[in-house]
Amino acid sequence: MTHRQIMEALTGLLAAFFTAILSSTIVANALPTIMSELKGTQTDFAWVITAALLANAATTPIWGKLADLFSKKVLVQLSIVIFVAGSVMAGLSATIPLLLTARVIQGVAMGGLTALAQAIIGSMIPPRDRGKYSGYMGAVMAVGTAGGPLLGGFIVDSPLGWRWTFFVCVPLAVVALILLQITLKIPHIKRPAKIDWLGSILLTSGVSLLLIWVSFAGNPEYYDWWSWQSGLMVGGGVLLLALLVLVESKVPQPIIPLKIISERTTALAILASVAVGVAMFGSSTFLGQYFQVARGATPTEAGLLTLPMIAGNLIGSVVSGLLISRTGKWKRYLVAGSILLIGGLGLGGTMDHTTELWQAGIFTAILGLGLGMLMQNLVLAVQNTVSARDIGTASASVAFFRSVGGAIGVSVLGAVLGNRVKELAAQGFAAAGIPAGGGSTGATLDLADMPAPVRDIMRAAYGDATAEIFLIAGAIAVVALIAVLLITERPLRRTVDIQPPAKPREEDPFVSRQESPTAELTSAGN
Repeated sequence: MTHRQIMEALTGLLAAFFTAILSSTIVANALPTIMSELKGTQTDFAWVITAALLANAATTPIWGKLADLFSKKVLVQLSIVIFVAGSVMAGLSATIPLLLTARVIQGVAMGGLTALAQAIIGSMIPPRDRGKYSGYMGAVMAVGTAGGPLLGGFIVDSPLGWRWTFFVCVPLAVVALILLQITLKIPHIKRPAKIDWLGSILLTSGVSLLLIWVSFAGNPEYYDWWSWQSGLMVGGGVLLLALLVLVESKVPQPIIPLKIISERTTALAILASVAVGVAMFGSSTFLGQYFQVARGATPTEAGLLTLPMIAGNLIGSVVSGLLISRTGKWKRYLVAGSILLIGGLGLGGTMDHTTELWQAGIFTAILGLGLGMLMQNLVLAVQNTVSARDIGTASASVAFFRSVGGAIGVSVLGAVLGNRVKELAAQGFAAAGIPAGGGSTGATLDLADMPAPVRDIMRAAYGDATAEIFLIAGAIAVVALIAVLLITERPLRRTVDIQPPAKPREEDPFVSRQESPTAELTSAGN
């Protein structure tokens, strides 16, 4: 395909991808308002994000496998239709459980759009040229990831209200659907279709059980870390995942092929992706909350304050993608991205409720640069090691573990934040001589109706507790650095599929093997 043909095909695909990313982040700055109106808690706050991420993670490998078996164009259009249904339901939600159900439906669709976008790009473009196109996708992800909160904040502050943070994605999805129908023309090679339904059920159940456990463990309202409930849920989750490995090693077409994820480059990229997922979703989710709850910013102002992170992510993604396509070298950008990621999160760990906002902007810009250099390039490294027939599954595997990392990150960091806020608030009330029940409602997000002294203590508690979130994420990001340092850099191939070794030319019967080394050298060179 020519550059023009590729860009035409990518138009609708990038529109669909942008819609998916935007929908997952647009609610970030709307959540404090949503929680206040629907009487939600810090746990509910985390689960509105986690529900979508969990559904995204659990279904991404399934979509990836379907992409290797059925028409990618039809599948991505199906994802958009599911997404529209979930968005409408979320916008009409009147209770937290209904909102969570809608977010699960949205997550299923986002899993499809994320996995299929990567798989379609991998089917059209050789790895050597894929860097710049992945850079475009990274730029779309950057704008959607950080631009979503800005748009969401503006909508919440407008007469439209928070429900339109869900409704606004519907026309975007319809436009993407039309563009895909017109522009995306890729051939589909039919293969016998066998879906590993047992593996899908075990995967979804095992991951969901562990995430539910980690979200509620340690909360006095539910159960302790060391309790019979914890033992039952952890034991059940581990058992389900052990059965998954057993099933995947036996079935002919596994949902997560062990031969792919056990390959050195893929395994290390997956490990790094988990850490990147924690950093990306954890930081973007709680950053908007920090600006609104701790610093008193409006939703629109909170969105503007995340612009440095957008700019960093955009620059890191596009520039590294173009340089990779030009030079064919990719590992150095993964290493640099990991270092910047650790640095940005570490600096974020120094923030409290009095930190200058320009300093917070510098910290988040560094964080954004690191994320931009890592996300798409980890997928590129994996796609370079697999054949075209497995590219959907391989791409989905990386996206799956990144989403799992994000879901774990939001759940765990949300629980840590909630508990830390309660501790700091209790200390603040004691220092101010306010009785424990004097307006303190733990990690509530409904600060509007509190008396001024209580509200100030709660704002300070949220601001100071956020630093701990960044420090934990920074420690996890060290894993990403170690993983990318251990990856062996392979030259990016210039063909879409792995080419088999050229067959040696037939020997001239009149020339002996010893007399014709040229044929062997030519074959090896090819």
